[in-house]
Amino acid sequence: MSDGQRLSRKLSRHAVMEAILKSGPISRAALSKETALSKQTISEIVGALEAQGFVRQTGRTHGHIGRTAVNYELVPEAAYVAAVDLGGTKIAVAMADLACNLVAEGVAPTDPRGGQFVVDQIADLCRKAALGKGIAVERIRLAVIGVPGSPDKATGRVLLVPNIADFDRMDVAAAFEKAFGAPVVLENDVNLGAVGEKWIGQGRGVDNLAYVALGTGTGSGLIVGGELLRGFGNAAGEIAFLPFGADPFDPASLGMGAFERLAGSFGMVELFRQRSGETVSVPALFEKAAAGVPAAIGVLDDTGKLLARGIAAIAAIANPEKVVLGGSIGLRTEMLERIRRYLPLCFPYPVTVEPALLGGRAAVIGAAAIGVGQLHGHLFEGNPPSGRLTLPPAGPLLASVPENGE
Repeated sequence: MSDGQRLSRKLSRHAVMEAILKSGPISRAALSKETALSKQTISEIVGALEAQGFVRQTGRTHGHIGRTAVNYELVPEAAYVAAVDLGGTKIAVAMADLACNLVAEGVAPTDPRGGQFVVDQIADLCRKAALGKGIAVERIRLAVIGVPGSPDKATGRVLLVPNIADFDRMDVAAAFEKAFGAPVVLENDVNLGAVGEKWIGQGRGVDNLAYVALGTGTGSGLIVGGELLRGFGNAAGEIAFLPFGADPFDPASLGMGAFERLAGSFGMVELFRQRSGETVSVPALFEKAAAGVPAAIGVLDDTGKLLARGIAAIAAIANPEKVVLGGSIGLRTEMLERIRRYLPLCFPYPVTVEPALLGGRAAVIGAAAIGVGQLHGHLFEGNPPSGRLTLPPAGPLLASVPENGE
């Protein structure tokens, strides 16, 4: 078979699977009409897909004068994607089938030892989640792992990741592929949140979107012209390193980031300690503000102003149609109200700011969406998994995954 014939066959197979995904159950005659392929080609492709276990017969359609035709549909359980949101304190995982239904989940505190310990922990957590739902481990054909940093494709390391020890010194991608025994795609966790919200959340139908996660750390994912913006070193959107907040020339700001040092939860707790002499958690800080404690109210006000400045910086560069707030702090109504109040005072153009619809599930859902889109390409088009943004048709997610928080 020539290269041209192979390409033609690949495109035809892809067209057939897209039609089955979109319109199934569907007959071969209807597939031929929808794809403009001959009935013989449809029969060959559908037969191969059925033999491989990716499609199955399901009922019949009645035609003229009693004639019937066999219908075909996708077999969602033929293969799975492991979708992972790795945080500095918590790991959330989910198994997504070929229809992008989330059918199994797991959550655990992140192993503080980092490095290979975290790699093994994630692989084990995914296996347990799968086996708990009767999913054979060998059906996990791809893993998409959201990491709190910038994946370096050249070395497999994850840079700008202070919360996970050794990830900046080891080939993380290779370690995960060995642990899973399957291809692995590493992606920034906030980028995955942006993809999730773009796919079925607050950003659905929006081609220019900023997803801003505010919690223990700060970060943003940018969708520009409908595509995920990663930048040269996969570090686009690292608002933690905006050169304001704390002193950007302080050596400590090279580790955590001048903006994150004050805008994240640690900065809020420290600011309240300086003003009140009391050390409390972030939830307790919000409770004190609700109770009218002046020092707590002042911390929320100052943090809201700083976050408004950060969003104004994003808006000045990327000009998003909508900014979506996520993370344990970003989802707080008190913070959303302050950002909406202060943003017009430091930026001249209107910016729509909304809370994430998917909450703490955004990154896991984004990982599932990217993973299933790429798995379709890998299985049905012969393309190797990559970091490109490829999403399956948006449909209902029938199973829930745990709130991930920060």
